[in-house]
Amino acid sequence: MAGRIRNEDVQTVKERASIEEVVREHVTLRGGGVGTLKGLCPFHDERTPSFTVRPAVGYFHCFGCGEGGDVLDFVQKIDHLTFTESVERLAGQLGLTLRYEEGGGADGGGPQAPAGQRMRLMEAHRVAEEFYHDQLLSSGEGRAARAFLREKGFTGEHARQFMVGYAPRGGSVLSEHLRGKGFTDEELVLGGLSARSSRGLYDRFRGRVVWPIRSIAGDTVGFGARRLYDDDRVAAKYLNTSETPIYRKTSVLYGLDLAKRAIATERRAVVVEGYTDVMAAHLSGVGTAVATCGTAFGGDHISMLRRILRDEAGRAPARVIFTFDGDAAGQKAAMKAFEHDERWAAQSFVAVAAEGQDPNDLWLRGGPEAVRALVDGATPMFEFAVRTTLAPYDLGLASERVQAMRAVAPILAGVKDPTLRPEYVRDVAGWMGVDPTALTVEVTRAAAAPARSGGSRTAAPPVAAEHGVPGADLSDPVQVAERHLLQVALQYPLAIYPADMDELPAAELRAPVHQAVWHAVKEAGGVYAAEGASVAGWTRAVLARTPPAVQGLVHELAVAPLPTRLDPETGTPTEAYVDSLVLRVRLAASEQRIAQTISRLQRLTPGTPEARRVDEELMALQREHAKLKDRMN
Repeated sequence: MAGRIRNEDVQTVKERASIEEVVREHVTLRGGGVGTLKGLCPFHDERTPSFTVRPAVGYFHCFGCGEGGDVLDFVQKIDHLTFTESVERLAGQLGLTLRYEEGGGADGGGPQAPAGQRMRLMEAHRVAEEFYHDQLLSSGEGRAARAFLREKGFTGEHARQFMVGYAPRGGSVLSEHLRGKGFTDEELVLGGLSARSSRGLYDRFRGRVVWPIRSIAGDTVGFGARRLYDDDRVAAKYLNTSETPIYRKTSVLYGLDLAKRAIATERRAVVVEGYTDVMAAHLSGVGTAVATCGTAFGGDHISMLRRILRDEAGRAPARVIFTFDGDAAGQKAAMKAFEHDERWAAQSFVAVAAEGQDPNDLWLRGGPEAVRALVDGATPMFEFAVRTTLAPYDLGLASERVQAMRAVAPILAGVKDPTLRPEYVRDVAGWMGVDPTALTVEVTRAAAAPARSGGSRTAAPPVAAEHGVPGADLSDPVQVAERHLLQVALQYPLAIYPADMDELPAAELRAPVHQAVWHAVKEAGGVYAAEGASVAGWTRAVLARTPPAVQGLVHELAVAPLPTRLDPETGTPTEAYVDSLVLRVRLAASEQRIAQTISRLQRLTPGTPEARRVDEELMALQREHAKLKDRMN
């Protein structure tokens, strides 16, 4: 199993990938000053450009929403990829071969192929996707598949939009096609496109409608296939790609490559049950719809969606809506989803049509409005779970009401916000027609009882909250000077610094967040250590020594424009400007020390040895302060 990408390869990707070129694929950039480009932020709606890129530094920052980082951070955020996925994507574009450390899984777990092999397998799937799609649209044998899609309400244009295909019934038609494109038998078997028998290679999918399953980055990594013919030797109605080095069914969602932008923008995800349901939802204007691929919705899917939804404690809650059929299987699936409800910070809902139709059926019979109404009218997951649990009981009978209370008590005991529990208890008691006090007793008992094997859901670990360092007060002129001094230190390693700048203790800065950055600068060797280094390399050195909670500020400071003209010959701030920043910070620290010393002196008895010592200390501080003021003048 491949492990972590080697650090030197990550650095090579960062150095060779042009942040300007990568950002320009998503943002129209214009000049924003010396060495600076600006545009409208792709991460939030704005009318005035506040998104800034400094190519020489290799960083971006939005002064509107606060997003920032290097080229890998941009790719991660814009395409909702993991760190490893973003490195692999850029490496592929640059033609670089990545090396992996032995042991330790890469993001996502499961078997991992070497980067070169992964590229070959994904290319084989891309060619297979085009082959299947061409078979659907133009082959005589594809008529059965076209008829199936028409019955579902889809046209040829819809099939092209989602690249739906048809797998011919012949035993090795795709395999022969891929061999002709230069792919080896080993690659086809490893990728799950073909299988071996005593007679040789044969296609995994035969005589079926096929949907390409793509990674979040948009690369085709597998297929889902539906049976068309009654004499199909494989009894399963739906057949999916088996586990391969590039495909894990628990880590992919059909349609996510199309839906990720809308999910991130709306902070809403709609989870449906099938491929045609995703198509119908998207064609109805519900562009946030996704579906699992032959497996139940589980933990890996939650992690993936939470990353895109920015599902974090402290934010306004996102929404996750599950649509299920109205039959017993649909109810069972809904209750299975409810078991994972504690893993979300998001609000979760269930949407079940009145007559139990799935989104594809609704689209066929009621049009796009019916699908949108289904999603908009979703019921909170908690309420759905309670009503589903109560459904088997005759609440007109006292004995069954008692049993029903005991059945719903674990659900109420598991409500993630304990302050809401009394309200929920009152609501549920009203639905049941029981005394809230009696139900509270059962809930208390359920909360105290140990979890039973196979019983009610168990709570997941709490959602982690980032505790950042207190921010700077930019209404304070001294803290503004501190900020500008840090900008100079990060952006201009060839500037002429005053001799005492490197000696400035971090404790002399007022803002704790500025102290943390200045401490990282000193840990990286101080401002003079930057001489001869590239701006990007120097910023990386500082970032490596910066606490995670403060790294966002370093990204911001590395691109923020300075409110001063640069020296036209050197392209750096003037020596006088830098000196004025250092003096302003040092004077403020000096004044604070003098005030503290005067306060100490006032608490001492005049004439005592301690008072004389502190008095001498005060005079020394005042002499130092006078020298600093002379420099300022």
